[in-house]
Amino acid sequence: MMIKETSLRRDPDLRGELAFLARGCDFVLPSRFKKRLKSFQQTQIQSKPEKKPGTPLPPPATLPSSPPPLSPVPHVNNVVNAPLSINIPRFYFPEGLPDTCSNHEQILSRIETAFMDIEDQKADIYEMGKIAKVCGCPLYWKAPMFRAAGGEKTGFVPAQSFIAMWRKLLNNHHDDASKFICLLAKPNCSSLEQEDFIPLLQDVVDTHPGLTFLKDAPEFHSRYITTVIQRIFYTVNRSWSGKITSTEIRKSNFLQTLALLEEEEDINQITDYFSYEHFYVIYCKFWELDSDHDLYISQADLSRYNDQASSNRIIERIFSGAVTRGKTVQKEGRMSYADFVWFLISEEDKRNPTSIEYWFRCMDVDGDGILSMYELEYFYEEQCERMEAMGIEPLPFYDLLCQMLDLVKPAIDGRITLRDLKRCRMAHIFYDTFFNLEKYLDHEQRDPFAVQKDAENDGPEPSDWDRFAAEEYETLVAEESAQAQCQEGSFEEYETEEPASPSECGNKSNKIVSSSLSEKCGTLPSVDEE
Repeated sequence: MMIKETSLRRDPDLRGELAFLARGCDFVLPSRFKKRLKSFQQTQIQSKPEKKPGTPLPPPATLPSSPPPLSPVPHVNNVVNAPLSINIPRFYFPEGLPDTCSNHEQILSRIETAFMDIEDQKADIYEMGKIAKVCGCPLYWKAPMFRAAGGEKTGFVPAQSFIAMWRKLLNNHHDDASKFICLLAKPNCSSLEQEDFIPLLQDVVDTHPGLTFLKDAPEFHSRYITTVIQRIFYTVNRSWSGKITSTEIRKSNFLQTLALLEEEEDINQITDYFSYEHFYVIYCKFWELDSDHDLYISQADLSRYNDQASSNRIIERIFSGAVTRGKTVQKEGRMSYADFVWFLISEEDKRNPTSIEYWFRCMDVDGDGILSMYELEYFYEEQCERMEAMGIEPLPFYDLLCQMLDLVKPAIDGRITLRDLKRCRMAHIFYDTFFNLEKYLDHEQRDPFAVQKDAENDGPEPSDWDRFAAEEYETLVAEESAQAQCQEGSFEEYETEEPASPSECGNKSNKIVSSSLSEKCGTLPSVDEE
């Protein structure tokens, strides 16, 4: 019996199965549907009229009850072939976010007016300070601006040359970090190397009121500049690349600290980067170790620091090139003054992020980014030997390891990473345990609740380095004062009816320090940068 077309259309079950067939689905039809479908196909073939040339096709039949199934294929093709949006807003601005509201011509007009007040409209390095303020820049940008405009060659900068340079700078660089990099960097360079900071810092030494006493000791200008440069790279150059980018400048406080030099006459109040007291402490520590005074120290010299508190194995790792960048360290076994600055800050402030990275590189002997149990045991063995020589029974390594794992709480058991040490906020205790015996014993004798309280304290407390530098500076100044009193044989000039003001005391101590450095160190060549 043949099935009529009308009955097929009214059969909802068969219509649904045919709809699935139209979508290309792979399924098995029941036997009754197979028979009905075969009969329907035969009927369609018999009833299909022959197409004559020029005869148009009949219009498709319209289903009365429900609309025909939609084919998803054309819809999918439309989605795939749809063009991507070209209106994605820009989100990356390596030269700073442009300020559409700023009027560059108005700024350039003010600069031109300022040059009119200068004789011949030619500014020297000192008059460039006025131009820097008109440009809206801090005072100590004047040396970079002077050099960028070509003033180093002729000794002055004409108005036209400076305005042309500043116009180009405003058009291509839109924030302070980008402008600062452009002014200091070499031509066609987008980052700063160590020697790029020398003109800026030499201007600070020559003109800052807090460093006037250094004019009588020019042999120490290069020492101070080297110290400041190393402190800048220690804090700002988080990538350890030896080149500071505008992104690193933006993330640091360097430009804000540089602006403070204009407001603060006592440079020792600016403990970040520029403090003369900090320079004095670092240089005196280095001078004590440099027995032959050639501005290099050997591995044996460094081991004498702080009464041989650091282990020999960690010092060997320092001289292996794990944290030092010069070839001199690896070939000749000598450390320069610049590398010593990094060592001293890292040794005295193990909470600092750079310090944590510094010592992690030293302890990661195989360089796989993980401190394994073998590496921890390697450094702890020497600690045990030293404690036994002192008559102290050391803690077994297994028990110590349990304590350190509880302290650090690594994300993966038995594998301590740099991320784990930064997160736990106890890296200073961890490091001292494995290579600084004196500080390790101090931690063992300290109240554990006090240690936990220090770790949870987020207040604006001075760093470990600031505390160390302040204590050492007071000790050194007291020693120099005592020596000066003994040489004079009288204490009369130190007995005053009224106490001196802090600024007078600071100037007096600076003079004592400067004179003592001159007596001890004499005239030395400049420190070579590695």
